[in-house]
Amino acid sequence: MTGSNVETHVVENQPPEFAGRDLWADDAPLRDAVEREGGGAFAAHLQAYAQLAGGDLLQLSFDAHRDRPRLRTHDRFGHRIDVVEFHPHYHAVMEAAIGHGVAGFSWQHAQAGSHVARAALSYLHGQVEPGSSCPLTMTHAAVPVLRRAPSLQAWAQKAATPAYDPRDLPTEHKRGATIGMGMTEKQGGSDVRANATRAQPLSATGEYALTGHKWFFSAPMCDGFLVLAQAPAGLSCFLLPRWRPNGTRNAFRLMRLKDKLGDWSNASSEVEFDGAWAHRIGDEGRGVATIIEMVMLTRLDCMLGSSALMRMALAQALHHARHRRAFGKRLVEHALMQNVLADLAIESEAALAFSLRVARAVDRAPVDPGEAAYARIATAIGKFFVCKRAPAFVNEAQECLGGAGYVEESLLPRLYRQAPLNSIWEGSGNIQCLDVLRALAREPEAAAVLLAELQAASGLHPAFDREAAALHEVLAPDAIDEADARRWVERMALALQAAILLRAGSPVAEVFCRSRLGGAHGLVFGTLPADVPFAAVLERALPPAA
Repeated sequence: MTGSNVETHVVENQPPEFAGRDLWADDAPLRDAVEREGGGAFAAHLQAYAQLAGGDLLQLSFDAHRDRPRLRTHDRFGHRIDVVEFHPHYHAVMEAAIGHGVAGFSWQHAQAGSHVARAALSYLHGQVEPGSSCPLTMTHAAVPVLRRAPSLQAWAQKAATPAYDPRDLPTEHKRGATIGMGMTEKQGGSDVRANATRAQPLSATGEYALTGHKWFFSAPMCDGFLVLAQAPAGLSCFLLPRWRPNGTRNAFRLMRLKDKLGDWSNASSEVEFDGAWAHRIGDEGRGVATIIEMVMLTRLDCMLGSSALMRMALAQALHHARHRRAFGKRLVEHALMQNVLADLAIESEAALAFSLRVARAVDRAPVDPGEAAYARIATAIGKFFVCKRAPAFVNEAQECLGGAGYVEESLLPRLYRQAPLNSIWEGSGNIQCLDVLRALAREPEAAAVLLAELQAASGLHPAFDREAAALHEVLAPDAIDEADARRWVERMALALQAAILLRAGSPVAEVFCRSRLGGAHGLVFGTLPADVPFAAVLERALPPAA
């Protein structure tokens, strides 16, 4: 006879929940990099957000992804409304992020180190809810573009303010504003100069009517969008709001939401403009030049986003390995697992170090031409390389969990779906490499700042010195054939990462140089030399939970 309450098994050999971690206290590489790059004055603010992110926001993020955004083109009475509905937890995450400055910290605190601190906020947020990073990134990056237009200062101020207001109202009735963008069209892709959307002047004060489409219209519930369209004098940049200045809905129609591989909590859409009202920013025909600052800032966030995904994947894998037992001991006690985890930890620290070094360059760019030149070329180098590393990295972390890493509740599948995004968004790998070649050909200071960065670490490791010497030969106009660009940009990225780690005296610098530059590494993670101090690397990466 069987009873109704018979337990068939006892749950054991399972790790405790990860949530409830202090993502600042847990992350020595982050703390070191923030201090090194000039953001140390904001450490208390960063820790406060790290504690919130590693606890409540991580829990809220699951519902934000499970219940995907839904498009409502009409209300129940038949009025066209073109709104996107989100799970309430998505709005809760956005409110916390904007309130703590993930979108506007750089502009709220106009002092040295604010861009580094804001980059760290973005990195912390990207670990727990990367989908919402899309509108946060675009809102942050749009502010300097909006500030170029005297008549759009109120928009710039609303975008920078630490207040999230999801109501679908004209911006003058809202506490804050979010900004999306629409660049890509069906026929052009990254070739935005092929855009066919037309902009017809309405007045001498910069008002236009836009007619056309956008194949990717990012974060369609934002209050305004930076878009490119063909004005009489050529491709130009515009702010297109959801509501016209007269208080009526603007003339654009959301055709459908994109059915994406990942990024499920956030919506992307296709849109058609039918005489939509827009305000020009910058001169006619100068659209790419106007938008380029926004593009550089969003590309930095691609680096940060990929670094964040790698960091959370590493933390999940290491947390699991410290508690799961197999073949008589904990996973983390097995030498081969130690090699894999240590290799991931080194990769993660290098990616973060590079990203925050670029953030410091952005921070210093207004007052230091050398840092401005570094920011321009290093952003393209880092966007190419760091974003390329994320998918393989996250997959390796999944494997550390075995089958559990393939189950949604583990968080790893969400990170894996998200991982390819940053290498595609804001210019694929080939576009980044072409930008590097273009900078070397047109900006003499680009090669000079890279060589200076490498020279500053000269003599600190023989493998690094050999690589720096090889790069010295190709950092010149037309020295790299286009077909060979990926190989050399990859080598630039590795050398720059090594230079940062060496100069910082990072405990992982020697192993990074020996493995990534000295040939003591295979094509997959977990192929470090056997004499690496694995335990020390893992202790630095993530201290055991109390």
